[in-house]
Amino acid sequence: MNIEEFKSEVEKLGINVTLDKIDKLEKYALLLKEWNEKINLTAITDKKQVFLKHFYDSLTIVKMIDLNKVANLCDLGTGAGFPGIVLKIFFPNLNLTLVDALNKRIKFLEVVVNELSLENVILIHDRIEEYGKKNRECFDIVTARALASFPVLLEYSASLIKIGGHLLAMRGNNDSLDGENALKILNLKINKVIEFKLPFEESNRTLIDVVKLDKTSLKFPRRYVEIKKKNL
Repeated sequence: MNIEEFKSEVEKLGINVTLDKIDKLEKYALLLKEWNEKINLTAITDKKQVFLKHFYDSLTIVKMIDLNKVANLCDLGTGAGFPGIVLKIFFPNLNLTLVDALNKRIKFLEVVVNELSLENVILIHDRIEEYGKKNRECFDIVTARALASFPVLLEYSASLIKIGGHLLAMRGNNDSLDGENALKILNLKINKVIEFKLPFEESNRTLIDVVKLDKTSLKFPRRYVEIKKKNL
């Protein structure tokens, strides 16, 4: 996906693409390539593939929600910053929190945030389940891209979401039904599922909108060893 193709496809999503935003993405792609030589951030470094499989893919979340109306968003297991950083570039109104367990990735994201002059971005180096224990019901939206199995993702994210807030899970093939028991225990409900294909290469994508109905029990999230031992 070249720049013109990117602009065309993103505008089909209803998003305005400015020169400033493209400039920020160009810098982001360059930093990603440079840092990937030092630490393992992504297997995808070719610029055209980065624009398709990381940048465009991150923005497809707008198929599910109007981010202009969202106050704060937490991106769990953000890795190299997807989808969080890309969403922040196009929706500067977001108060963004990025959480990752690997400090090297957080150091990379610090550079990205500074180089792109992004404001109101909080970077958290912590295990997701530990962060969820300490920060309960404080986010309107939690996102996660290809993170964990669906039941585990539900447990990771439930405590962080405000009542009436949403988990927007970005996945490949649809495995949403695997979390039926977890949904019940955690007071969550699948609100909507959208399946589509990325342009040009036609790989499968699934967006799952999960709404929080009531408070999450203080028992959750459990410790990692417990989560790993047995899913909800």
